[in-house]
Parts: sequence; C-alpha cells; structure tokens
Amino acid sequence: MAVVVARLPGVDVHAGLAAPMLATWGPRVGLGSVPVLVLVWWSATARPWGWVLRLSWSRLMVVAWASSAAWMVSLALVDGVDGIGAVLDRPSEYLSSARAVDDVGDLLRSFVSRIPLTASDSWPVHVAGHPPGALLFFVALSRIGMGSGPAAGLVVVAVAATVPVAVAVTCRGLGEQARLRPVLPFLVMGPFAVWQAVSADAVFAAAAAWTVALAAMAGAARRRPVAKAWAGAAGVGLGACAMLSYGLPLMAVVVLAVLAGARGWTREVARLLGVVAVGVASVMGGFALAGFAYWDAYPVLHQRYWDGLATARPAAYWLWADVALLAVCAGPVLFGALALSGHRLLDAFRHPQRDPLMTLVAGAVVAVVLADLSLMSKAEVERIWLPFVPWLLLSTVTLPARWRRSALVGQVGLGLLVQSLLVTPW
Repeated sequence: MAVVVARLPGVDVHAGLAAPMLATWGPRVGLGSVPVLVLVWWSATARPWGWVLRLSWSRLMVVAWASSAAWMVSLALVDGVDGIGAVLDRPSEYLSSARAVDDVGDLLRSFVSRIPLTASDSWPVHVAGHPPGALLFFVALSRIGMGSGPAAGLVVVAVAATVPVAVAVTCRGLGEQARLRPVLPFLVMGPFAVWQAVSADAVFAAAAAWTVALAAMAGAARRRPVAKAWAGAAGVGLGACAMLSYGLPLMAVVVLAVLAGARGWTREVARLLGVVAVGVASVMGGFALAGFAYWDAYPVLHQRYWDGLATARPAAYWLWADVALLAVCAGPVLFGALALSGHRLLDAFRHPQRDPLMTLVAGAVVAVVLADLSLMSKAEVERIWLPFVPWLLLSTVTLPARWRRSALVGQVGLGLLVQSLLVTPW
C-alpha cells in the first residue's frame, strides 16, 4: 500500500523512486551471492532448529554471534569488497569527520554550533543528526588504527553480531531461555542485516541491546546492592545510548519493561529506575561539563531537521509508511507474530510478570509508536528501526512450531531480494 500511494498521480512523498524505501533499482550478483544462497538453503533445513535446541548455552551464544556475522558479511559482499567499507567512507558518514578530529574537547565544545545548516562549518548530515557519541566511536577507531572503511566496517559487523547474544542474555535473566531457543534464528538472520552491514545504527542497536541486558540482570538479582549495581550500569548504558542517537532515550521504555517483567509493578522497580536515572544523569552531566549539553543540542537539531527536506515530506503519508518500512526491516514474520500476540500484549501491561517476553515486546511496541509520532524521522528509517527490531521479534514465540521453518525462509529470502535487487545507501 505504501508503494502504491507513493506513485499515485499528484502525490510526491520526496523519497525517490523506490519510496517508501530509500533505494534505487539495481539487480546484481556479487562475491557474496553464493554464500547468501547457501545460507538461505540452510535456513530451509532442520539444522538451525536442531542446533538451538541441542547446543549448550555458551556454545549457542558463540554460534549465534558467528552466524549473525556470517549472514551480514555475505549480504554486504553482494556488492563486492566495497560492501564492507565503502558506505562508511562516504563524506556524509562519520569516518571522514572522525579522521579530522585533533582535539576531542574542542569537538564537544563546538559541536552544537556546527549543527545548523547555515553554519559555515556545518557537520555532514549524519554527524549533525546525532549526539557526539556516534562520532566519538569512530574517532576511537581512527585513533587505534581501525579508521579505514573496511576495518571500521568489520568492527561494526562484529559489534552488531552481538545483538542476538544480548537479547538471549536478557531472556535468560528473565528465566525465559527455554522459550528463546526455538526463536533465536529469527534474531540471527533476517532482512535487518541489510542495514546492519554496515551502518553506525547497528552499533547503536548493540549498545541498546546490552543496556537492556544489564537491566535484566538488575531485575534478576535477589540481593539489593547487586541489583542496584546492575541498575547503575544499565543507567550508564542508557546514558551512553542517549549520546549515540537522539532516538535511543526511547529505549528507557524497554528498560522499564524488562524490570517490570522481572519484578512486576512494585516499589523495588521504582527504586531501580531511580538508580538507572542516576546512571543516565552521570553520563549526560559528564558530557555537559565537557562542553556538550544534550538539552541545548536537541532544539538546534530539531530546527535543522525542519529546515531541510522534512518540511516537504507529508506527515499523513510517513506516519504509516514508516511503520511499513518496519515490516521490511524486521521481515514479513513481524506483524503476523504481533497479531498472534495481541491479547498477550494487552495483558502484559496489567500483569508484566505473567509473560516477561510479551512485556518486552509491548515495551518495544510503545517505543516504536512514540518514535513514529515524533515525526523526527519521516523516511530513511530502515536503519533507525534497528534498535527496536530484536525486541519486537521476540513476538515470534507465539508462532506455532510448524510455521517457524517457512517463516525463517521468508525472512532470509526477503533479505536476499532486497540486497540483490535494490541499492540502498546503508
């Protein structure tokens, strides 16, 4: 429907010929095409399901990470070796700006003044559109000799591949590892990998996932000092997420969901949230003391966003087209699984401990709705949805076992089609 509406006479959604996706038509085969086809075939066999049920927990985590990385690299290599690093080397991305940073202190003090489009030394679009933590990640890579496009690309893949591991750790903290095992393949392989390899948003997704995992450890701890220590770490993680992306503070909803899933709506959850808030404040306060105040930067970014193409993009279309793009990024299984989860999601708000996985899904749904209603990302959201996708895909626990193999084939098949037929900017 989003594709059809974008092509109606008199309708211009200002997102190119492939709207709502930001892409161009470009069928091709490349170095990664054969490995991708092998992985698609593998997903159609019983092997993924046998492994997730038989392997020990530690080995399963290693296999999940390696399989995720292999899937991402194979998709990226459809574009040849350039598929790993060429994207990050573009002038609009972070690496070129990161290589030019000599003084981190000066960077932080001058960061806000370089956000406006009218600034003589205005930041490139992606740098301006994020807090300085995103740029500092690539500054760090450059300083340790990993500042080339291919090297940074491999680091991004390695970090992004930890997302399913972080989700698994979260589920184990909630005592739900047995229910996670049969659906872990949906977190490892899917169309989302097209945008994970290689974009900085994949790193943001990993940071968010590990933050939720820390919160799960807080919820699972039975000794109050231990729980507070984990909650403080989760707060620092959430603060770091806020310094990576202006959208990631919404992960606070998922953090709340995981704590509620572990302990219910109790005073102890309120206490742990207070500790999380202290952790967040410590990070944001530290950046403010160093020269970058989040509360000063966001209004400037908001003005830059609305000074640009956002004004021309019709909200009446993008409010629901962005959700359609979520179905492309997460895969065709998502909305079917959410539909099957319907009454359980509603119940999660009243009784979060009854089904902790559904509580996590409900938290992710709320975060996505808030992000969509903000209108701060009209189009170009395929990669922006990455931090929320793994939590939404936990809804696949509601799929009947007989559907799972064909659903996984549909997931990886869509990834193959998108990467082989469309040229995306990430």
